[in-house]
Amino acid sequence: MYGLNTSSISIKDMVKDNRKVNFKFYRDGQLWYETECGFEFPVPISEAGTATFLAQDRAILFMRYIRKHIEYLQTSMKEHEARGTSPTA
Repeated sequence: MYGLNTSSISIKDMVKDNRKVNFKFYRDGQLWYETECGFEFPVPISEAGTATFLAQDRAILFMRYIRKHIEYLQTSMKEHEARGTSPTA
């Protein structure tokens, strides 16, 4: 998750051609999934409602969560750059 340069691959590339996501783990109210390219992202349980989350599913169905996590990572990087700190420190 942390090593992926989000500008190097687009969301469309992550979900095109019936690509899949795989469930990785559950932690602190979030289901963590990974795309075929290795990008990890959370799905909040609070937004699950009556949905069924499978161990493997079509990535296009998770596009919303992928986008939200990319935006979060980009915002965090900008904040750390503005402070002159490393996000991995």
